[in-house]
Amino acid sequence: MQEWKKLLAEDGHTVNAYVARPKGDPVGAVVVVQEIFGVNGHIRSVADRFAAEGLLAIAPSLFDRIELGVELRYEGDDLKQAYSLMQKLTPHTALLDIAAAFFWAKQQGKDVGIVGFCYGGLMSWLTATRGQAMKLKPACCVGYYPGGIGKFAAEEPSCPVMLHFGLEDTHIGLDQVDAIRAAHPEVEINLYKGAEHGFNCDARASYNASAASLAWGRTVAFIMTHLA
Repeated sequence: MQEWKKLLAEDGHTVNAYVARPKGDPVGAVVVVQEIFGVNGHIRSVADRFAAEGLLAIAPSLFDRIELGVELRYEGDDLKQAYSLMQKLTPHTALLDIAAAFFWAKQQGKDVGIVGFCYGGLMSWLTATRGQAMKLKPACCVGYYPGGIGKFAAEEPSCPVMLHFGLEDTHIGLDQVDAIRAAHPEVEINLYKGAEHGFNCDARASYNASAASLAWGRTVAFIMTHLA
């Protein structure tokens, strides 16, 4: 079952969130953190896939603080708008909205993991490293192609983390991957040959079905392990 929920962040902001429920009792929950294109069809489909795996999934709309109902495509004017909106976000306010989704999921009596893509992948990492300041303690965090993560490599994660990078990603240099690996050898880093930025998204030209399938299997297994 799919629905939209209105959540209240700690600072009083109301954030809309897409919720996908499994058919039976959830084995756990996951917060799905958007790319810079809003809670669009791809992000909703990811939440739906997690629900099919038996997880309660919730995807907060981080752009609600700027503009309601943002749902963008991956090219043309939509791409320009996405970058413009991203520049208006801050890690702190994004974490407030992720926390609102996290605490809603916790209220359902479930352990909660965080999974993010692109900008959301970076926010998943920052949830692991900064979330405790908001009493946000996820069971685990997963980041797909987290842009700019190298700048935050020195930050210490408070939970298990898995990261996915495409070896052909021109947005994220291997120096950033190496910075995370050197600072945190315990972080599980997966590299995918022939995969570009956004390889998990079947709405992008960079979609790589084999890499996406392999990363998905690893992600689900990682989450299930740490939610148990």
